[in-house]
Amino acid sequence: MSKAAKTLGLGVAVVAGALLVGSLTGAPTQAADVQVGVALPGVAFGYSDGYWDRERQWHAWRNHEEMERWRAENREHFHEWHHERDHDHGWHEGNRYWDRH
Repeated sequence: MSKAAKTLGLGVAVVAGALLVGSLTGAPTQAADVQVGVALPGVAFGYSDGYWDRERQWHAWRNHEEMERWRAENREHFHEWHHERDHDHGWHEGNRYWDRH
């Protein structure tokens, strides 16, 4: 038998043994408590009905949770009204805060 075949066989035996020991101990396999967040890159100004990105494109929120998440993290750039209420429809030309960071 070649050295590679012996090494592969030994590796398989080690993995199988580890799986067998784990199943014999009765210890359940647990997943880590991990949360994954997805940031919205390039959001300039948020409103209750959507947001302007930094390229001046309007987007509706995908869902209420997305809006709530962005609002919680960006309170200084979020407005609790529809963007059409503002004379500039919510695009604040003089406030390019992202250029100052």
